[in-house]
Amino acid sequence: MADYDLILRRGMVVQPDGAALLDLGIWDRKVAALERDLAGSALAEVDVSNRWIYPGVIDPHVHLNEPGRTDWEGIDSGTRALAAGGCTSFFDMPLNSAPPVLDVAALEAKRALMEKKSRCDFAIWGGLTPGNVGELRSLAAGGVIGFKAFLCSSGTADFPRADTGTLREGMRIAAELGLVVATHAENEEIVSHLARQAVAGGRVTMRDYLSSRPAVAEWEAIQRVVLLAEETGCAVHLVHVSTSRGARLVGEARQRGVNVTGETCPHYLIFTEEDAERIGALAKCAPPLRPAADRDALWDHLRAGDLDWVASDHSPAPPAMKTGADFFEIWGGISGGQHTFPLVLNESATKALPFAPARLAELFARNVARRFGLAARKGSIEIGQDADFAVIDSNAHESITNEALHYRDRQTPYLGRTLRAAIARTVLRGETVFEGGRFPGPPRGEMLRPSM
Repeated sequence: MADYDLILRRGMVVQPDGAALLDLGIWDRKVAALERDLAGSALAEVDVSNRWIYPGVIDPHVHLNEPGRTDWEGIDSGTRALAAGGCTSFFDMPLNSAPPVLDVAALEAKRALMEKKSRCDFAIWGGLTPGNVGELRSLAAGGVIGFKAFLCSSGTADFPRADTGTLREGMRIAAELGLVVATHAENEEIVSHLARQAVAGGRVTMRDYLSSRPAVAEWEAIQRVVLLAEETGCAVHLVHVSTSRGARLVGEARQRGVNVTGETCPHYLIFTEEDAERIGALAKCAPPLRPAADRDALWDHLRAGDLDWVASDHSPAPPAMKTGADFFEIWGGISGGQHTFPLVLNESATKALPFAPARLAELFARNVARRFGLAARKGSIEIGQDADFAVIDSNAHESITNEALHYRDRQTPYLGRTLRAAIARTVLRGETVFEGGRFPGPPRGEMLRPSM
């Protein structure tokens, strides 16, 4: 009988305390051994010499839109793209699917589809809207990872924004349940007022759209969320922080004891508002891309710990919704889930002070696992953890081309960029789910539930 199901030989394994050249033994879907020159036999062995082994990416901010809007993306295509980017677990947002996850029936419908189609392990966010506060306890019992609220319009009529009273009540319930409330923090009154003015004046270019969502709209909304978190004792998370001051507000709140985390996204770390004008519709998002000073400062905030991780906010839409002359009508969302980790890995390497591999592992896996009660299974390469890995070939140069994309619609603002490293293999619970452009085996994703 073999000692292991699989041994990865001679990889540079990234662990919480640093990286080391090790053999990695897997048994019964778990990490069973981490040693130099590991003795014993295995059902299969893979030589990963000259390659880095990172913990599988956990992407907590993804929109796959199924059921109901599979023409936007879908679980099969979306999780193929995620797996190709080194992702082994993701959290699907409650809106954009139809119906949105506002009650247990919608949760169960989505869970059943995920278990049938997903190539990654998954968690599901429940929604927090004015009409469903009474459903939050049932959603929690059903296993949602937390609750998502919009402080501004979500862009879809079936997922209305949470007014301040609803947000406060939902946060009080979430605190009782021990679950996180994630918020899209932009002030609705500011952005809708400016948008109406612009459209009424016939000002509908990308620059006009950028001007309609000023940084102050983010700052005010973050401060409001933080104040409510202080009062209710709720654990809150700020999604897609786009400005330096926004990141600083998150860090300062945590320093004074507020239970708050924050994320940013690769598009805010790479692009600027000038890029938005140059690229056009594929770069429209909310909050919008910001000046270069904000982009550069966000790297410093990640380094300082003001922000806790990088998430994709993968938010695809059909090509017809990403075209047109009126940038207020074009859908605001970026397709980026496939390259979130490779892009940041690549950009970090160009910095005067690159992130250490262990820090990158924190930003893409460990911090998310700890925040949502998954650290007993996910987020790091340690004995007893799920055998979830992204194997990186740092000698490979990979260009982002249409042909290489696995999204339902092959569009992204990152087309044409060259990466200095490539995802050679993605392993989920000991099974290879991506290798060399292929996706071996059937979907095998399992639902993750918080353990707070």
